[in-house]
Amino acid sequence: MIYFDHAASSYPKPKEVADAMYEAVTSYSANPGRGGHKLAEKAKDVIEETRKKVANVFGAPGKKHVWFYQNATMALNQAIAGFPFQEGDHVVTTMFEHNSIIRPLEKLVKDKKITVTYIEPNEEGLIEAEEWKKAVTDKTKMFAITHASNVTGALVNILSISNIAKEHEIVVLVDASQTAGTIDIKMDRDGIDLLAFAGHKSLLGPQGTGVLISKGDYHLTPLVVGGTGSQSELLSQPASWPNRYEAGTLNTPGIAGLSAGIDAVLDLGIENIWEHEQTLMKLLLDGLTTLSNVNVYGPSDLSKRVAVVPFEITGVSSQEVAMILDKHYQIAVRAGMHCAPKTHQMLQTTDSGLIRVSFGPYNRVEEVETLLKAIEEITEAFM
Repeated sequence: MIYFDHAASSYPKPKEVADAMYEAVTSYSANPGRGGHKLAEKAKDVIEETRKKVANVFGAPGKKHVWFYQNATMALNQAIAGFPFQEGDHVVTTMFEHNSIIRPLEKLVKDKKITVTYIEPNEEGLIEAEEWKKAVTDKTKMFAITHASNVTGALVNILSISNIAKEHEIVVLVDASQTAGTIDIKMDRDGIDLLAFAGHKSLLGPQGTGVLISKGDYHLTPLVVGGTGSQSELLSQPASWPNRYEAGTLNTPGIAGLSAGIDAVLDLGIENIWEHEQTLMKLLLDGLTTLSNVNVYGPSDLSKRVAVVPFEITGVSSQEVAMILDKHYQIAVRAGMHCAPKTHQMLQTTDSGLIRVSFGPYNRVEEVETLLKAIEEITEAFM
């Protein structure tokens, strides 16, 4: 199987990820921080070491600012639904957003009567900083930004937008699910207040891992309360971090696997991964543009997009193309709406959806050439 669905989840994982998870299950499968015995302490140490590693990689103030969740969706919900919005408050976001941002915001529109502005991209498919400045009101409390579209790959210049936010004391929330592990991100340097991402995509970790990093105290209300393994005498959730935002037993095997995935990314080198994936994307785009009846979407400036390529074959549903690639060519791609309805609304592809190809560090040039040959044969068959 040739796997081109890394924007959904990376595959294959490094062997070290599986080894770390196996060791966690077989060697110290105790409840982390819930007891003073050696196995519980070992589990806790692995989690705390991973927390410190994440803080270092992403430029967090310290490890207590790193909170683990089962996915990016939960991390984003904690950041958005837990934020102390009041009726009439305003959020600026983009048409590129995944439902993990759209749905929590729209729920707050109903429940708390906040307002939301969705910024549209320019003709090149890019979000301009000037549009954020125009959207700001005296009620704007948050910029919620996807760092890169999971449909078109378009990157957003976070620093230019965070500079605007700083002028107006607006909190910047960034969804880095498509960029963490592919682009170097530093919270202080980039002006990010809240950073959320999945562990199972470009960080090469397992599913069931997500992270929210909070640079400061934004008075988030914890969405889940319960056991923390310490301060058990309190009848309310502890105020100390990270306990306040991590009720319940953490996913020790998953976090151990995430740690190993991050090590693999650092060994490969984030810049090397970026350059490799850019090479594959350019090869695919160059090939697709030579085929009749194929329409490709996304910014033409490849330096301003991650390695995600959406396209359609005129007159053929995206789901049918994906099925043919899977069954007849053993090539895995993603078809449909990609959980980003406003992006497809903007591209006018809601009815048919798009075929999405997304690359990872282990994909090869030969695999892209195989895909191009398959697409050529499919287009010829439907002409």
